[in-house]
Amino acid sequence: MLTSKQHELLVFIDAYLKEKGIAPSYEEMKVAVNLTSKSGIHRLIAGLEERGFIYRLPNRARALDVLKLPLDRQAKGFTPRLVDDEFASEQAGPAPSDDTVALPFYGKIAAGTPIEALSDNSRVFEVPPALLGSGTHYALEIEGDSMIDAGIFDGDVVLIRRSDKAENGDIVVALVEEKEATLKRFRKRGASVALEPANSAHETRIFGPDQVRVQGRLVGLVRRY
Repeated sequence: MLTSKQHELLVFIDAYLKEKGIAPSYEEMKVAVNLTSKSGIHRLIAGLEERGFIYRLPNRARALDVLKLPLDRQAKGFTPRLVDDEFASEQAGPAPSDDTVALPFYGKIAAGTPIEALSDNSRVFEVPPALLGSGTHYALEIEGDSMIDAGIFDGDVVLIRRSDKAENGDIVVALVEEKEATLKRFRKRGASVALEPANSAHETRIFGPDQVRVQGRLVGLVRRY
């Protein structure tokens, strides 16, 4: 079962490949299906790949191949069942309950990770919509053991709701001095900000209020076995 946008994009990719012998760019796909952001295209492509309609060659730009088409493109008179959908903004929020949500997957995060590691929009991570609430979200892979006592282990994928505010005790993605991203527990101590690990082998770090910017709050976690 495809959403209407997935169906529309798949038909466009197939026609483009047959005409030009190369897959369309994400910008061309965005225009073709009338979306406002490339993140919406990432979500559609991930959904089509998961359902076996397309294949992406890893680490290659514009390397898509259509494996099959919806039945209405193969058998005359057949109309597929489509799920109504809307992509009115870049928000990767909840999708229909029988679908998944594709979040931007920004790679690994640990103390000392440069913020540039969080700027890769080429990967997505699909989760059930029940794991998310309102707002815009993204996913990160944990590297290291600084939060193990909070049940967050090396290799886990954390789901983050974008926010620039936090309450005491929240686990947040914090940008330190505009160059380092880390996942820690947030504490306001007078005029200072403490970023606390959840592992006694690591030290709490104290910063001035202008040295730390909250980038998001932890709302979920996915662990692969």
